[in-house]
Amino acid sequence: MLYKTLKQYYKQAKCLPKPFLKWVGGKRQIITCLQRKLCKNISTYFEPFLGGGAMFFDLAKFQHVDFYLSDLNFELILSYVVIRDKVKEVIESLKNHSYEYFMDPLNYYYHVRNSNPKNHVDITSRLIFLNKTCFNGLYRVNKKGKFNVPLGKYSKPNIVNEDNLLMVSNILQSEMVTLSCMDFSAICSKVQKDDFVYLDPPYYPTNNTSNFTSYTNKNFKLVDFYRFVTLSEKLHDLGCKVMISNSNTKFILDSFSSRHWKIFNVEANRTINSKSQSRKNYVELIITNY
Repeated sequence: MLYKTLKQYYKQAKCLPKPFLKWVGGKRQIITCLQRKLCKNISTYFEPFLGGGAMFFDLAKFQHVDFYLSDLNFELILSYVVIRDKVKEVIESLKNHSYEYFMDPLNYYYHVRNSNPKNHVDITSRLIFLNKTCFNGLYRVNKKGKFNVPLGKYSKPNIVNEDNLLMVSNILQSEMVTLSCMDFSAICSKVQKDDFVYLDPPYYPTNNTSNFTSYTNKNFKLVDFYRFVTLSEKLHDLGCKVMISNSNTKFILDSFSSRHWKIFNVEANRTINSKSQSRKNYVELIITNY
C-alpha cells in the first residue's frame, strides 16, 4: 500500500523501520540528542549527506515533512531507490547470498567483494551483503572505487532482515520523499528560506591517523570542508534552520565561532578501530543556528 503521508504509514505500522545499512558515523546512538536540538515546525527537510538515514527514519515518525534526501555515493542512493521499487527482488537476492555465505563464509565473502554486478538489484544486494558481513560494517573504497574492507568476525550475521526491508520500501514510496545523487552544494541550491537542513559530512580528522576519506573514491578533502563551512553560512544568511554534526576539533570550532552558531557536546562510541581497546567514547559536536 502506498501512503501519501508518512504519518499514515507510522500510525498503521506494527513496528518501525530503521536503517538497513550500518554506516560510518551513523547517528542511531545519538539520535535522542539530535531530537532534543531539533527546531519546531519543520515543513521541508534537506539531508545532503544521507548515509544510513538514521535521522530521516526517526524524524519521519512524528513530522509531516517533505524530505529531500541526497548523497554523492552512487551505490548508496541506488540501494535506496531499488529497495523502494524492487524490494522483493532484493530480498530474494539476499537470501541467495545468505545461503552461499553460510556454506563457505571466507571464500564466498571475497568472491562477492571481487564481483562487479551490473544489474541494479544485484548491486544493491551486494552492498547490503558486504555491509552485514564485512569488518564493523565499514564502507571504504580504494582510489579505483573498489570496496576493500576485509571479512568481519561474525557467527550469525543477519544478512536478510526481510521485515525491515519491506518497511523501508514502504516509507520510501511516500510522495513526501525525494531521493537524489549529487554533491551537497548542488542539492542545497534548491533550499529556500525557512527550510531545515541537516548537514552531516565526513568528520574533520581528530588526528593524523583518523582521516577517513574513502567514503567514495572522490575523497572529501580540505577544500570540501571549506566549501561545507561556506555553504553553512550561506544557508544561515538565506534564513534556513541548520543543524550540523561533526568532530570536536579546532578547525570545526573555529569555523563556527560566530554568535549565530550554538555548539553542543555529545558523547558517541565509535567502533571503527580494529583494536577493541582503542575504541572509546568521543565527544562530537551538534551545531545549530537557532
